[in-house]
Amino acid sequence: MPGARNRVITMVQSSSSATQARAEVGVIGGSGFYSFLDDVSEITVDTPYGPPSDSLFIGEVAGRRVAFLPRHGRKHHLPPHKINYRANLWALRSVGVRQVLGPCAVGGLRAEYGPGTLLVPDQLVDRTKSRAQSYFDGETRADGQVPNVVHVTFADPYCPVGREAAVATARSGGWEAVDGGTLVVVEGPRFSTRAESLWHAAQGWSVVGMTGHPEAVLARELGLCYTSLTLVTDLDAGADTGEGVSHEEVLEVFAANVGRMRDVLFDLIGALPDSDARDCLCVDPLGGQDPGIMLP
Repeated sequence: MPGARNRVITMVQSSSSATQARAEVGVIGGSGFYSFLDDVSEITVDTPYGPPSDSLFIGEVAGRRVAFLPRHGRKHHLPPHKINYRANLWALRSVGVRQVLGPCAVGGLRAEYGPGTLLVPDQLVDRTKSRAQSYFDGETRADGQVPNVVHVTFADPYCPVGREAAVATARSGGWEAVDGGTLVVVEGPRFSTRAESLWHAAQGWSVVGMTGHPEAVLARELGLCYTSLTLVTDLDAGADTGEGVSHEEVLEVFAANVGRMRDVLFDLIGALPDSDARDCLCVDPLGGQDPGIMLP
C-alpha cells in the first residue's frame, strides 16, 4: 500500500497484537480509503462462513480505531455476486466493530441524479438472486453449529443516526448530499438493460447498484449500525439516451470523486456517536429471539 506502513497480524494474538486488532468503526470499500494512512495493521480473520474478501486493514481516523475491508478484494478480483458478505460482516464484528459505513458506486435512475451526486438512501429493494443473506437460516455451519431460524425487522434498513450524520457531514463539507431515496440492488456483474432500468425508475426508485445488499441486512442481524453512501457514477441505461453505461465510465467518475468521498467518510467517522452509547433501532434486532449461535 503506497504511503502506508503495514504490519500483518493474525487472529492468534498476543495482548499487544489484540489491541492492534480491535476497531470500533468499519468501512467496507476500496484501498483508496486507507492507503495513505501512516500506520496500518493488516489483520487476517477466520470466520465460520469462510474467508472474507480480504484482510482487515486497521488504522486510526479522527481518534478512532477503524477497520477497512476491501469489498471486492484488494485486487478487485471478486464480482458482486461472488463476495462472501456473511464472512465480511462477521469479521468486522469479531474485531469489535459496531458501526459500519458502506460507500458504493451506483447508477442514477433520475436525470437530476447525474454523475457526482452523493445520495444517502433510506430504503432498499433487493433484486439479487443467489446471495446468502442471513446468518439464521437453520443450516449447519462449517464448525458444526446450527443457527435457529430468526426473523428480523427490516422496514427501515439503514441506521437513522448514521444517515443523519452522513448527510450533515457531507453538507458541512460543501457536498449537497441527497437525503433519502431508494437503492435497488441487482445481481450483476452486468449492467441493466434499458427495459430493466426504465422499470426501476418507474417504481420511483432512485439509484441502482450491485453491492448494497445483503450487507445491510447482515449488519442488522448482527446488531450493527449500517449506513450506505452511494456515489452516482453514471445515468443508468434507461435514464440516458446514449449507448449505456460502461465499466470505464464508472471507474473514471469514481476516481474523480474518491478524494471527496474519502474526506466525507473520515469526517463522518469522527461524527458518529460512541458505539457504547448507541440507542437506535439497530442495537437489538432480535427482540429476544434466540439465534442459536454465539455472535462474535
